[in-house]
Amino acid sequence: MVMFATTVTSCSYLHFPKRLSVTRQTIKCSSTTSSISASFDLKTYWSTLREEINQKLDEAIPVKYPAQIYESMRYSVLAEGAKRAPPVMCVAACELLGGNRLAAFPTACALEMVHAASLIHDDLPCMDDDPSRRGQPSNHTVFEMDMAILTADALFPLGFRHIVSHTPTNLVPETQLLRVINEIARAVGSTGMAAGQFVDLEVPANAIDFIHEKKYGEMGECSAVCGGLLAGANDEEIQRLRTYGRAVGILYQVVDDLLEAKSSKNKLVAAEKLVNEKKEKSYVGAYGVEKAMEVAEGLRAEAKTALEGFEKYGEKVLPLYSFVDYAADRSFSFADHV
Repeated sequence: MVMFATTVTSCSYLHFPKRLSVTRQTIKCSSTTSSISASFDLKTYWSTLREEINQKLDEAIPVKYPAQIYESMRYSVLAEGAKRAPPVMCVAACELLGGNRLAAFPTACALEMVHAASLIHDDLPCMDDDPSRRGQPSNHTVFEMDMAILTADALFPLGFRHIVSHTPTNLVPETQLLRVINEIARAVGSTGMAAGQFVDLEVPANAIDFIHEKKYGEMGECSAVCGGLLAGANDEEIQRLRTYGRAVGILYQVVDDLLEAKSSKNKLVAAEKLVNEKKEKSYVGAYGVEKAMEVAEGLRAEAKTALEGFEKYGEKVLPLYSFVDYAADRSFSFADHV
């Protein structure tokens, strides 16, 4: 299994202190999971699910009147560069606990709608001011800022409506659906992603942990928990999925920070901009490479430890287990699929 350090030590400019070993600590896990996970084909599993989810998202957002807002919604949601990590994690968590994939698809699509909406808002000039997203121009650069705001505003409720109108009632009781809707609302609201974005704008000292937990951890946590709720998980299982999803969500972003630092450093002007403008918006900028690596190692360990309680489900835990290593190692890409 490829280790996290292998990914980042290939960066020619990064200096790693000698005391920081490139061999990561052993993660405690069952012998069954350890021996099988290395051979689990996450790329095929993910790619297959991704195609199914893409088709269902295409069906979920048909063009209606007024056409422009639907075209704008489709532009962001159906972007070819989207990996579909939140919906895939939701389906994997549901199937882990014996749930039916068909029961998870509506919520999986809703999570992608909510995710896309949050990215549209993040990219706005008054927020993070990013000109591109998922390999294409950001929504506001194509449809203008007013339409971008309306598009995101429309996607949030569409997601909730899609869950209610498309989840098979014979597979998921209404009480479980209510818990799913409540979980998503919590994750995107004033105590979740919105709080993270606000603090990110303010950039107060020592807030990087809070920002990452809210802006990135909440989406992962919500995705895993929703999958568990759809399958009727008990309270202990939900808590484990909550811990797992949050750790994976933050881990993914910390590694993004490291990879962005590498890319920016290879471009001197971009590197200077990274230091001056984003000093406290990433783990690398705020704490340096060594601390960012330590954080990533801790998150990987935390996520895998949370999965230990699912050993009784055997190989069904492998997609979620493999997700952790992918978040750290980026052992494959979807470039050949998009």
